[in-house]
Amino acid sequence: MIWVVRRPEAAQGFVLLTKRWKVERTFGWFNRYRRLSKDYEVLPETSEALIYLAMIRIMVRRLA
Repeated sequence: MIWVVRRPEAAQGFVLLTKRWKVERTFGWFNRYRRLSKDYEVLPETSEALIYLAMIRIMVRRLA
């Protein structure tokens, strides 16, 4: 299920949007990996596998 997170109409200045920062942080982690920072892969399955590998590496490093 997908939720659209929108900025409140009455807000002024910086407003922290719920859950959006988690997605942006994860994309930032992916940019540390050269093959994920650009779209080099032809097949989407290959890109998906590399994302899994990157997340496994990130999670293992956090556990160690």
